[in-house]
Amino acid sequence: MSTILDKIDVFETTDSTILVLGDLMLDRYTWGDVQRISPEAPVLVLHVDHRESRLGGAASACYLAAGLNAKTVLIGVVGDDPGGVQIQALAAQSNIDLAGVVVDPHRQTTVKERFMGKAATRHPQQVLRVDDEINRPLSPDVEALLCEQIDKSLPACDAVLISDYNKGVCTPALLQHVISAARARHIPVIVDPASIADYSRYRGATLITPNRRETRLATQITIEKPEDALAAGKKLCESLDLQAAVITLDRDGILLVYADGRAESFGTEARDVYDITGAGDMVLAMVGRCVASGILLPETMRLANVAAGLEVERLGVQQVSLDEIRRYLTTQRRKSAKKVVGLDELVEILVKERQRSRRIVFTNGCFDILHYGHTSYLEQAAAMGDLLIVGLNSDSSVREARGPTRPINQEIQRAGVLAALGCVDYVVIFSEATPHHLLEQIRPDVLVKGGDYTESTVVGREIVEAYGGRVCVADKVEGCSTTNILRATEG
Repeated sequence: MSTILDKIDVFETTDSTILVLGDLMLDRYTWGDVQRISPEAPVLVLHVDHRESRLGGAASACYLAAGLNAKTVLIGVVGDDPGGVQIQALAAQSNIDLAGVVVDPHRQTTVKERFMGKAATRHPQQVLRVDDEINRPLSPDVEALLCEQIDKSLPACDAVLISDYNKGVCTPALLQHVISAARARHIPVIVDPASIADYSRYRGATLITPNRRETRLATQITIEKPEDALAAGKKLCESLDLQAAVITLDRDGILLVYADGRAESFGTEARDVYDITGAGDMVLAMVGRCVASGILLPETMRLANVAAGLEVERLGVQQVSLDEIRRYLTTQRRKSAKKVVGLDELVEILVKERQRSRRIVFTNGCFDILHYGHTSYLEQAAAMGDLLIVGLNSDSSVREARGPTRPINQEIQRAGVLAALGCVDYVVIFSEATPHHLLEQIRPDVLVKGGDYTESTVVGREIVEAYGGRVCVADKVEGCSTTNILRATEG
C-alpha cells in the first residue's frame, strides 16, 4: 500500500518543471547582538556580526521549489540596480532558469532589509524591517515582454505558481494571460494571493492558497471555527471557478475545500516557531511540486503541512530538503504506531496521566472513511480536555452492525489514520457491540459524540454520569457522512 512517505521517492525519480510568476524581492539580513540602549535616543544599539542576502517573494517560492528537486523557471521583473543583480546571481546559484526575468531600468528592485538582534545569547529577534520598493503596475511594454516569456516557457512546464505580493507585477491582464494559456494546455495553476479584497484577477486558476487573514479580506467571512472556513472556501471556489481552495489556518492546519462542497481538514502539530517568513511560500512550493507530479490533493496537503512546519522552525527562508521531510515522516510514523494500544496498556498509561491531573476525553465510532465531519468533531472533542482517546469498532463489530459490505477499510488501516491525527492521543480497538466495557475501564472525564446524537441518547451516558463524568455532543457538520460519500462514488 502506497504511503505519504512514498511520495518523497516520486520527487526523486520524476522530473517536473515548475514556472513561478510574481513579485521578485531581495531579503537582506543584518545580524548582531543587542547589548544596550542608545544614549542618543530610546532605541536599541545593534552590534553587527554579519550580513547576508536571500531570495524573497516569488523568487523565494521558486528557490523552495528547487529545493524539492524540481526544475524551476522564474518569471518576473527586477530593476537595473544592485538588488536586481543580486537576485539573479542568487537564483543562478540555485540552478533556477532566469530566461523569463526582465530587467526594467525604470523600476526599482524590491528590497526588504531585516535587522536581527540577539540579547543575552537568546534566539535572534527581528528588531526592525526597512522596505525599499515601488509597487506601481507594470508598464504595457514590460507586461507584453512577460507574456512573451510565459508563452515560450509554458509548453515545457508541468505546473504554474503565481506568487502575488501586490507589488505591481501580477496585473489582471498578465494573470489572465497565463491562466488562460495554462488552462488551454491543461497545466494546473496554483495561486498564493495578495492581501487584497478583489480576487477577480485569479479567476480560472486551479487552486488558491490564502491564509486566514487573506481569506477574510476576499470573502468578508471571519474564520473562527471550521464551518467559517468551509463557507469561505466554497465562496472562493464558486466566485473564481476554482477546482479547490486551500485555506491555511496557522495553528489549525489546512482546510481543503473542493468545488463540489466536499472538504477535508489537515491538522498540524505544535512547533517552536522561530520565523513565519516563508511559510506561505513553502506551502505554495510543495503544492506546486505535488500537483506537477500527479500526487492527489489529500496527500499534497499533508506534505505541505509538514514542509511549512519545518520551514517555520528556522530563521528566514531556507530550503527544506527531501531528506528532512523523509526523516520527519519516518519519526511521525513511529509515533503514530505507538498511539494504537491495547486496553490493558491504555489503563496503565492513564494511571500516570491522572497523576499529572490530565483531563481524559473519550469518543468512539467506526471511522470507516474519515471525512471533514469526523475531523471537525474530533478536534472539538480534543479541545474539551488534555488527552483524547478514540475507541474504534473492530471489523467484526462493524460487520455485525452494518452488514457484510462494511467496513470499507480494515481496522488496522482505520486505526493508523486516526493515530496520524495530531488531535488524537490514543486509539483502542474494541469488538463489543457497545463501548460500555471500555468506559468502565477508562473512566473518562468527558464522553463525546458527534452527528445526530443528543446527550440523552449517547450510548454509555449512564456509566459516565454515575461516577461524575460529563457527556457532550459536538457540533454537526451538515452534509458530511460516510453514507453520502459512498452513494456519490456509486453514482
